[in-house]
Amino acid sequence: MTRKEELLKIINKTGSQNDIKAAQLIDEIVFIEEQLTELKKLPFIAVNPKNPMQQKATPASKQYKEMMQQYNNSLRLLFRLSGDINGENEEESPLRQWVKSRKE
Repeated sequence: MTRKEELLKIINKTGSQNDIKAAQLIDEIVFIEEQLTELKKLPFIAVNPKNPMQQKATPASKQYKEMMQQYNNSLRLLFRLSGDINGENEEESPLRQWVKSRKE
């Protein structure tokens, strides 16, 4: 089973507009995962050969950080589209229930 198929199982297969958006989002998630895998192969810290105490982040580490943020945001959006807000189907919080009861 491919990663795309695994992610497609997450979303509901109702044929709604959200499922179409989620399918496009899954393509982006799979792409980002592949890029992150390639970036992991590169060094993240450059060490000064004359003074090993001097170190600095490489461009690969900066790209990895940015892509990881994109990846996390994409996963959150995918869960939101599938109706699975925090990785698990949650009931409405007591605070939201109280606010709704006050509105009515």
